[in-house]
Amino acid sequence: MGFFITLCLLPQHAQGVTRHYELNITMQSVTRLCHTKSMVTVNGQFPGPRIVAREGDRLLIKVSNHVPNNITIHWHGIRQLRSGWADGPAYITQCPIQTGQSYVYNFTITGQRGTLWWHAHISWLRSTVYGPLIILPKHNVPYPFQKPYKEVPIIFGEWFNTDPEAIISQALRTGGGPNVSDAYTINGLPGPLYNCSKKDTFKMKVKPGKTYLLRMINAALNDELFFSIANHTLTVVEADAIYVKPFETDTILITPGQTTNVLLKTKPSFSGATFFMTARPYVTGQGTFDNSTVAGILEYESPIHSSFSIKNLPLFMPTLPHLNDTSFATNFTKKLRSLASQEFPTNVPDRVDERFFFTIGLGTNPCDQNQTCQGPNGTKFAASVNNISFVQPNAALLQAHFFGQSNGVYRPDFPINPFHWFNYTGNPPNNTMVGNGTKVMVLPFNTSVELIMQDTNILGAESHPLHLHGFNFFVVGQGFGNYDPNKDPKNFNLVDPIERNTVGVPSGGWVAIRFLADNPGVWFMHCHLEVHTSWGLKMAWLVLDGKLPNQKLLPPPSDLPKC
Repeated sequence: MGFFITLCLLPQHAQGVTRHYELNITMQSVTRLCHTKSMVTVNGQFPGPRIVAREGDRLLIKVSNHVPNNITIHWHGIRQLRSGWADGPAYITQCPIQTGQSYVYNFTITGQRGTLWWHAHISWLRSTVYGPLIILPKHNVPYPFQKPYKEVPIIFGEWFNTDPEAIISQALRTGGGPNVSDAYTINGLPGPLYNCSKKDTFKMKVKPGKTYLLRMINAALNDELFFSIANHTLTVVEADAIYVKPFETDTILITPGQTTNVLLKTKPSFSGATFFMTARPYVTGQGTFDNSTVAGILEYESPIHSSFSIKNLPLFMPTLPHLNDTSFATNFTKKLRSLASQEFPTNVPDRVDERFFFTIGLGTNPCDQNQTCQGPNGTKFAASVNNISFVQPNAALLQAHFFGQSNGVYRPDFPINPFHWFNYTGNPPNNTMVGNGTKVMVLPFNTSVELIMQDTNILGAESHPLHLHGFNFFVVGQGFGNYDPNKDPKNFNLVDPIERNTVGVPSGGWVAIRFLADNPGVWFMHCHLEVHTSWGLKMAWLVLDGKLPNQKLLPPPSDLPKC
């Protein structure tokens, strides 16, 4: 991977450096589970390369497309202050990079440090095109927790024996649910619990009496995951690149799109054993899912002159929660609190300018004429926000907005609440049809927003991990059943709510978030379960320019791809 750094003229502590990366999108032959396939990769690697920077650095990342597919890359969790052209979702902030073309993503990391990640943001290509994005603190700025002996990225993914692009394309054609993955992976490896996979096992070798920082990322397409290491306790210290009040747990829950940093303290002496680290899904919906378990191995370095053979050591297996253990999920998320310290304050908006109520859930579209569909009662599966299933435009929304050419591309009238109120978590309505459209919610610069996202039980209640581009938000409340605007706000946490970029809307419940719309541009918000995104569970916010020069969207780069 091409990589070099340019030092800036100011002293190092005053300003970051400029880091250059080159990402070449190429086809690569990869074998897992005794299945070999040619698939889209970055620099021939699966998962893709690690991108490392410091808070305050500028990144210039040249992405060159050498495959037949169109491609874009999203830098998941990066605020992209005024640099929406570098955000990456196809047809939202840019047209895709076509075969033989390249594009330089140019952005500065402002006020962020921690574990984020990058991934393709078009169709289902992120199943193989993803990697860690690690932002170190500024020089001489310590972590607000014990300095680790070593840092290890742990990135969860999904492996499909066939081409995921063919899977989703067939599902959208037939209107049915897509085929599920054949395995979960840790750092691209499925591990020994799958057939023909023992040699493809992630092994983490550790020394006794040390503290390791595990930078965990859920890059799976469609599954929230439980994770645990046998006979070891984890200390959660960060979520979505935001420091949290540390707490201990045997198991973590991580949704697609989320990151979690944990400290692992190894046992004080060689334990005479090895330990499985495993992950398997947390499932709330009624659809089919990959009911399997990925395993890696935590291996202690044996003492010098030891006669131990790793093969002869006992191997311990962790106990993970049940597949549908919503009470564990709820208790885990409630433990996540921002540090809210003097150095890392929690700037949750206390005043609210605009309140929105969005329903999040599944639905149906009618079957095309002369076609048989495999969705509910012969329809096609759909998904929506406020019963509007997003229709992907043919031009990028940000370009259409910037050049005043929105006519025929999008409409600025996304509803502030659903047109039809019903008992969202009671008996579902008979009519499950969604509306379809390309609509955005327009916000003046610096609007303070409170958004309630309510799950519905149309075609079954389900947990939905919602990701907002361009912002972090504060999770001020959550609950089960229907949100009650008279009672529930009294219990909101406005002191130390967790701040993040991706949050699970609870199955059969609601979540309340607040954010300040201080970043001009067009910002995608969508479910990070890729199947729901494909069905239309997505929308966009358009934040207008402010009055001052530093409150305006920067002009587009000259190499911005054209549709």
